[in-house]
Amino acid sequence: MKHTPTDIRLHTKSKLLDVVFNDEHFTLPCEYLRVMSPSAEVKGHGPDQAVLQVGKEAVNIVAIEPVGHYAVRLIFDDAHNSGLYSWDYLYELGAQRSVYWRQYLDKLAAADIERAPQPNDIYLS
Repeated sequence: MKHTPTDIRLHTKSKLLDVVFNDEHFTLPCEYLRVMSPSAEVKGHGPDQAVLQVGKEAVNIVAIEPVGHYAVRLIFDDAHNSGLYSWDYLYELGAQRSVYWRQYLDKLAAADIERAPQPNDIYLS
């Protein structure tokens, strides 16, 4: 399905990205977007090559660059800048955020890694 956002707004103080589509509005924490980056650095080149992202609780987005008419590149303050977030992927991240976030927390727990809770965690449940 093709989704195109009608508005994207970064709230740097709260570290949240609002993505508005015709039928949905998602508020996504920068940490979530960073750990779910579609880049090869994060996802790897196959399902068994993904790299678990840790210590990203305080990460913020410093720039949003349009990529054609289909995606944005999110530039994070930890220097990560290689993920292209297509409109459909942003929509999927919003629609599936509670599932994906639970999977991420489960992976952290399996690796015996603790994550510091954040005020904007309410947007992930």
